[in-house]
Amino acid sequence: MITKDPPFRSKNFDKLFIAAKQVRLKAYVPYSKFLVGAAILTEKNNIVVGCNVENAAYPQTQCAEATAIGNMISQGDRFIQEVLVIGSGKKLCSPCGGCRQRIREFAALTIPIHMCNENGFQKTLTLNELLPEAFGPENL
Repeated sequence: MITKDPPFRSKNFDKLFIAAKQVRLKAYVPYSKFLVGAAILTEKNNIVVGCNVENAAYPQTQCAEATAIGNMISQGDRFIQEVLVIGSGKKLCSPCGGCRQRIREFAALTIPIHMCNENGFQKTLTLNELLPEAFGPENL
């Protein structure tokens, strides 16, 4: 299932991978056919998932990470410890710019973000590497 060990291997990586892979199959993507699943490990060690939800009015489409963050908040958690994203195809599927900022609202810059495809692990970067010089809550 997972092709190689990510450098930030955590005890929850396999659980996050399975959860994101399963929720990815529930994505609503009638236009792009590009399924994305996200799994978040919260401060309470809960795993919360989300998938992308497209809309005929493309700007209204919701990313998997945004769905997972909304689910996390609705379940009473407030802090992200780790993120795993699975996209379609063979190329790297990293969080978009908007989702990087959404993750920043609820996470430290040092958290690992694992990027996978349906075949397994591809790359891990910290939030700081994905969003350098980030604007966060402490800037206000």
